Amino acid sequence: MPHKQDRKKTAAPTTVPSRSAATQPRNDRKTPPPTVSGRWLLTAATLSIVAAGFCAWGALCLLFWQGSWQLLYHPASAITRTPANAGVVYDPVAFATTEAAEARLKGWWIPAEPGAHYAHFTVLYLHGKDGNLSDSVDGLAALHSAGLNVFAFDYRGYGQSQFQRPSEARWREDADWAIQYLTGTRHVAAGSIVLEGQALGANLALEVAAAHPELAGVVLDSPMESPMNAVFNDPRAHMVPAHLLVRDRFDAVQAAARLRIPSLWIYQARNPPHSINPEPQQVVTAPKMVVWQYEAGDEKSSLSRWLDDLAPAGQSGH
Repeated sequence: MPHKQDRKKTAAPTTVPSRSAATQPRNDRKTPPPTVSGRWLLTAATLSIVAAGFCAWGALCLLFWQGSWQLLYHPASAITRTPANAGVVYDPVAFATTEAAEARLKGWWIPAEPGAHYAHFTVLYLHGKDGNLSDSVDGLAALHSAGLNVFAFDYRGYGQSQFQRPSEARWREDADWAIQYLTGTRHVAAGSIVLEGQALGANLALEVAAAHPELAGVVLDSPMESPMNAVFNDPRAHMVPAHLLVRDRFDAVQAAARLRIPSLWIYQARNPPHSINPEPQQVVTAPKMVVWQYEAGDEKSSLSRWLDDLAPAGQSGH
């Protein structure tokens, strides 16, 4: 009988987990987010607020610097009157040309009547901070009726002159150009030129006269005592370094101390200065006359008396 071999049952292999797999921890939990300390958040918030405040203050400074001139100067562009409206003959004038042959300044030349008593003098008229030459027609007509040649112009930013933001420095430059026009183009002797300024224009005339001792004299009609108060006393000026942002000063005392030519100071009695003897007058060492005007005709008679005392044309300022 055939030998029956015993069949051995083969057991199914069993899988034994490796030690490394058995001992590896399960990563079922998420990594917690990083925590930020409250002090860091407070510091960051504080710095953000400070930076925002600084930016806002910087913007305020920039706006004040750009617009502060409007607190003092109030120009108008439309010419509504000319000397012709007062029956005075005049010539329109354009001068101080650029490299492109464009005139920076526009004005009026009003010649004296032939044989006029003061025809050897020429008044360079500097108007105030408001309006333009249109508002000075009556004053220019009065000077013409006194027997004077008259030259008046609008500063840049006023009337038909070149549009630029007004400033003390630009006013000074414009006045110097006007003197150069009179002496260089019209061949008027410097010693026969009389400056006349009204309101803030009088403050300008004082500065220009101090810088030009070769001129005959200067008439100061109602000069402003503290013109920059309009800027520095504005509530917005207290929030910015206004004295650093604004260059204008119109320091009448400093200019008066340097004045070397005769001066005529005219004040309206109905609107006197804060002090009876304003400080600029006190420091003037050159010949001067102070007039309190009570009626409309007083200025003409005072001007005539003052002109009579001036040295002959061409000899003043020496």
